[in-house]
Amino acid sequence: MNFLYKAARGLIRFYSRLMLNLDIHWHGEIPSGPKIFVANHPSATDAFVLHLLSREPMSVMIVSTAFTVPLFGEYIRRAGQIQVMPGAGTRAMEQARDFLKAGYSVGIFPEGNFSPQAGGFRKPRSGAARLAISTGVPVVPVGIYLPRERNLRIASSHLSDRPTVGYWYLRGPYGITVGKPVKIEGNSTDLEYVRKKTWTMMGWIKCLAQESEFRVRRLIPMPVRY
Repeated sequence: MNFLYKAARGLIRFYSRLMLNLDIHWHGEIPSGPKIFVANHPSATDAFVLHLLSREPMSVMIVSTAFTVPLFGEYIRRAGQIQVMPGAGTRAMEQARDFLKAGYSVGIFPEGNFSPQAGGFRKPRSGAARLAISTGVPVVPVGIYLPRERNLRIASSHLSDRPTVGYWYLRGPYGITVGKPVKIEGNSTDLEYVRKKTWTMMGWIKCLAQESEFRVRRLIPMPVRY
C-alpha cells in the first residue's frame, strides 16, 4: 500500500464521517487476501466509498473520464486505481487480474455504468464473473442504496472526446450491505455458464441493495402532514 493510497483512503474516511450518514451492515467476516468486491453503482461516490470496506489495498475499476481531470486523474492512477477505457475492457480486466495476483483486492461495478437514476439496475456485464472464475478468488457482493432524489448533483463533463454525465452524492444517508464471500468455480470460457453466474451475482447485489434501502428509509424522517 503506497503513501498516496493511504492518504486517499484517509480523506475518503474523513469525508464520509463529515458528509455521509453511513449505515454499513456485514453479513459475515471478510477473509484476508485478494477479493473481488462487486456492487451496484447509483453514484460516482461509490467508487471511493468502496475502499472503506477493505482494510487491505483495493483497486477499483473507474471510467476513463475521471483520469482526464487534471491532477486528480494522475493521483488516482498513482494510487493504483484501474482506468476503464471505452472499448478496451479486456485491458482493464488484465490489469485487474495482475492486481489480484499481487494480493490486492479489486472493486468492479458489473453494470458498467451508473445505475438508472430513476431507480433499478442495468443489465450486468460478464467481466466480474469471468475474472472470479479464472482467478479463483472469492467474490464479495455489495448492495448500495442512497436516496438519489436528495443532494445528488448531476454534472456534464467535456474533458474527454465525448460528453459524459456524472452523478455525485454529496451528503446524506448512504446504506451499504456487504454479503458473505462466495467462490465461483467453473469454466470461464463457457459463455452460457458465465452468463448464468453473472445474473446470479447481480441477483445477490439487488437483494443486498434492497436491504440497504430498507435500513436507510427507516433513518429518513417522514414529512409531517396536516
